[in-house]
Amino acid sequence: MTDPLDFSNKRVLVIGGSSGIGNGIAQGFRARGAEVIVTGTRPDAGDYLEAEDSDFRGLEYRQLDVIDRDAADAVAAEIGAVDVLVQCQGIVRYGREEFARKGWDDVIDVNLNSVMDVARAFHAGLADTGGSMTVVSSVAAFKAAIGNPAYAASKAGAASLVKSLGEAWARDGVRVNGIAPGLVPTKLTTVTTEHPERREGALASIPLRRMGTPEDMAGAALFLASPLASYMTGQTLVVDGGLTLS
Repeated sequence: MTDPLDFSNKRVLVIGGSSGIGNGIAQGFRARGAEVIVTGTRPDAGDYLEAEDSDFRGLEYRQLDVIDRDAADAVAAEIGAVDVLVQCQGIVRYGREEFARKGWDDVIDVNLNSVMDVARAFHAGLADTGGSMTVVSSVAAFKAAIGNPAYAASKAGAASLVKSLGEAWARDGVRVNGIAPGLVPTKLTTVTTEHPERREGALASIPLRRMGTPEDMAGAALFLASPLASYMTGQTLVVDGGLTLS
C-alpha cells in the first residue's frame, strides 16, 4: 500500500522556512522524502545558524524579502514549478506600533500582501503540477488582539484569502488550505513565552496544557498537502490545543 504521507519525488517550497514554524514544516516534508526549498530574508543560511535555532539539514535555501513586491516573481522564475507551496512568512510589532501607519503598513505588507504576491507568482506552476498551497495564519484571525490590530487583521485576511483562492483555483486543479496555529514558541511569541507569568497564564488557557510545537504544525501541513486531504480546499485548520474553544 502506498504511504499517503510519502513525498518522495515532490518539490516543496516553504516561504519563511528558515526559522520557527516554517522551519519545522520544512523538516517535516524533508523527513518524508521531499526535495525542500526554504526562503528567508538573510543572504544565506549561515546567517540564521548564527542568530537563530534553525535546522537546514537537507534543505535548499533562497533569499526572498517579501517586502519587495516583485521579488516573488523572480524567485518563481528561478525555482520553477513546485508540488507544494507553504506560506509561513510573518511579522508582528509590539508596543502599540501597529496603531501607527508605518507599523500597520509593515505588518499588512508581510502578512497579507506578500501572501497574494507569492500565490500569484507560483500559481501557474502549481496548476502544472496539480499541486497545493497552504497558508499559515494564526488563531488571531478569529479573535481580538488588543495590542496588535494589524497582526489580527492580516491573519484574518489570510484566512479569508484561503477561502477565495480555494474556490477560484479549484478549476485549475490547485487546492488551497490553511493552518491557524495557537501559541508556539518562536521569535514572534517571545513576549509571552519568555516571561514566566505570561507563559503560565497562557498555558492555563490551553486545554491541552502545553504550547504547540513546529512539529505539531508540520503534521497539519503534511496532511493538507497529501492525498488524505484530496477533497479539502478553502479550509483553515485550527491547531491550538483547544485555546479557542472557549
